[in-house]
Amino acid sequence: MEIFDKKEDIDYVAKSVEQKAIVENDYNLSVSSYIEVEDTRPKTDIKELNERIRRIVARENELRTEIDKIVAELEGDEL
Repeated sequence: MEIFDKKEDIDYVAKSVEQKAIVENDYNLSVSSYIEVEDTRPKTDIKELNERIRRIVARENELRTEIDKIVAELEGDEL
């Protein structure tokens, strides 16, 4: 109620809008028409993400090499 009484604009919470703006917006009283939604998504450090991907791919390649060796040994035993 304090925000309403003060008629102050608070980012992502409240905005005092002139009647003219409401008329121009076809009398739409939807809050989202006048207040921007706060972006609460976590920030991603692209350099860190790329480094993690690089390490994962390197480890994947190591594991593939080890698996190929095991498969080659097993195939050699069968012959």
